[in-house]
Amino acid sequence: MHPPAPGADGAARPARLAVGVVSAGRVGVVLGAALAAAGHQVIATSGVSRASVSRAAALLPDVPLEPPDQVAQRADLVLLAVPDDMLPGLVTGLSRAGSFRAGQIVAHTSGAHGVGVLAPAAEHGVLPLALHPVMTFTGRPEDVQRLAACSVGVTAGGIDGTEGADEAAWSVGEALVVEMGAEPVRVPEAVRPLYHAALAHGANHLATLVRDCVDVLERAGVRPAERLVAPLLSAALDNSLRHGDRALTGPVARGDVGTLRKHLHELGRAAPEVTASYRELAERTAERAVAAGLLSEQAGAEVRAALKDAR
Repeated sequence: MHPPAPGADGAARPARLAVGVVSAGRVGVVLGAALAAAGHQVIATSGVSRASVSRAAALLPDVPLEPPDQVAQRADLVLLAVPDDMLPGLVTGLSRAGSFRAGQIVAHTSGAHGVGVLAPAAEHGVLPLALHPVMTFTGRPEDVQRLAACSVGVTAGGIDGTEGADEAAWSVGEALVVEMGAEPVRVPEAVRPLYHAALAHGANHLATLVRDCVDVLERAGVRPAERLVAPLLSAALDNSLRHGDRALTGPVARGDVGTLRKHLHELGRAAPEVTASYRELAERTAERAVAAGLLSEQAGAEVRAALKDAR
């Protein structure tokens, strides 16, 4: 593998790389396709499920499917796109199999891990990177275009995660992200788990919240629920990102305790499985509303008392 070459702006640019993707999941095929579009050559990927084979055929046409150890052995850039809990065992297994060599770039896509998980590979002289796209993927061709609107959490440097330990490593990671059309954001090693927890709390629990909202509306006979709430939820998300806690609204932020009690009563009757999460989020909303000055301390206390009574 050749060292990074300077681009027109003087920044480091990775040389054309032979890329091996382990495995052909939703993230792996999309990043592999983006790297191919940037001029790199995806030489192999791995996957055994019908879905993986189908994704590989659609986004990485003519790329052979091979066992993970062979994919890694052949590649200049080894992209490990596997679930968080599988990553440590995969890295250890590939290391023991002699799949890594000095000069390779080994990058994983896990949000929960930094470069520390790549320590067994680093013992072979590879350049370790953590490249986590902050986006949900379906594994379809349109996801490659969606990369242009997302950020990628980059962790590099030494295995200890020290940001200034190896600036060249950070530059390589950031250059790869830019080549894929996304925006790199540096995430220090020490905060990777907290970073990932924040993203999971926002994205995963938002999806659960939205589906609970839709389910309750449909249970009440209000349809089409998705069409009804889409403009409201889209506006709420946009306002929250633009205006922070000043965007809080609704009965909790207004201190409408009577409405709040009625909500809890109706949910307890018609959708008891949703009541606990409604109450917990209402308590957190009250805390934020008081801190933002939208709700007085007295009104906040009244809201908390109503929520406590509902327990």
